[in-house]
Amino acid sequence: MRAIWKGHIRFSLVTIPIRIYNAVDSEQKISFNQLHREDNGPVGYDKKCKKCNKVLSADEIVKGYQYEPEQYVIVQPDDLEKIKLKSTRIIEIEGFIDAAEVHPTLFESPYYAGPDGAVAAKTYALLAETLKQSGKVGIGKVVLRDREDVVMIAPHGPGLILHKLRHPKEVRQIDNVPQLEPIKINKDELKLALNLVESMTTEMKTLDMTDRYHDALRDMIEAKIAGKEVVTLTEEEKPIVDIMSALKQSIEQAKSHKKPMEKAKGEKQEAAEAKPKAKKKSA
Repeated sequence: MRAIWKGHIRFSLVTIPIRIYNAVDSEQKISFNQLHREDNGPVGYDKKCKKCNKVLSADEIVKGYQYEPEQYVIVQPDDLEKIKLKSTRIIEIEGFIDAAEVHPTLFESPYYAGPDGAVAAKTYALLAETLKQSGKVGIGKVVLRDREDVVMIAPHGPGLILHKLRHPKEVRQIDNVPQLEPIKINKDELKLALNLVESMTTEMKTLDMTDRYHDALRDMIEAKIAGKEVVTLTEEEKPIVDIMSALKQSIEQAKSHKKPMEKAKGEKQEAAEAKPKAKKKSA
């Protein structure tokens, strides 16, 4: 398995170097290459044949499936027409399973589902509440855009959400990730790590989920429109420190950020503090 990115996981002062691998095996999906009709040369993004270097028009480009290195089978539009599935307006639920059975790696695009009219609203609400109380999700199939997709139907807030699911064969096994070997965990380090996680526990709504790239992109565009200079900001890399030291410092840092609770004051004490002090008479 080849890493596609390497960097660090960081929480508080703890930094963990990591590599990122594709969880989805794209080879399980059938995808087509654009080829030059005349010599079957691959077509680049600039619509130029990589074999003869000719700039191609749309009618000179065909679809090809690569079954071996530099070996393609040409797929014509008529071939695809023969296997098209007729779109239906029905999501066929094959059965209901425990929500925990669907691993997050299977999730693809989410869609919201809503009732169509007042008559449907009652049955829609019944299904949503049934799924919510049972802890189950519905697994079904739907034909959209000439192909069949597996979908999961789950309760979400006051309604239902649909997730298009990947086929389990598309997802690679995490056991194939290099250097994943059993390591004996130090009990003292584990205790400190658990304390740190506990001290940093919060709620999703309190976390900063701002898309900084989107905001920076918008600011750049607005700056260009206004004729201003574009300024690039870079984030400094924090040095990696000893794990035990980082855990201890992180716990102390998390504790210091928590505000101390004020002691409750009685009515008499509050009244005494509110009452103006009498001035002393001069001798």
